[in-house]
Amino acid sequence: MKIEKNKLEKAAFILKTIAHPTRLAVIAQLQETSELTVNELMEKTGCEQSLLSHHLTNMKTKGLLQVRRAGTSSFYSLKELNLSSVLACIEKCDCNM
Repeated sequence: MKIEKNKLEKAAFILKTIAHPTRLAVIAQLQETSELTVNELMEKTGCEQSLLSHHLTNMKTKGLLQVRRAGTSSFYSLKELNLSSVLACIEKCDCNM
């Protein structure tokens, strides 16, 4: 199987960006509920606010998430919808590690 170089580079960029349990948890939560606030994500992931905000900012800056502001609330959603395919692969993986 031959994969184009630009596809491999994009895949590596995305995998490096999401390669953290908290970031994967955020993606999983946003896959289930299309839009969540930081407080809702904190509750669902069990991550403290400052660390979660760091991860959300990183993922937003790299183009994986988008944010919608309404008053004082920020609502996060997946911008790169194909991330759900990555999670499906992870769930199916039965690595002997």
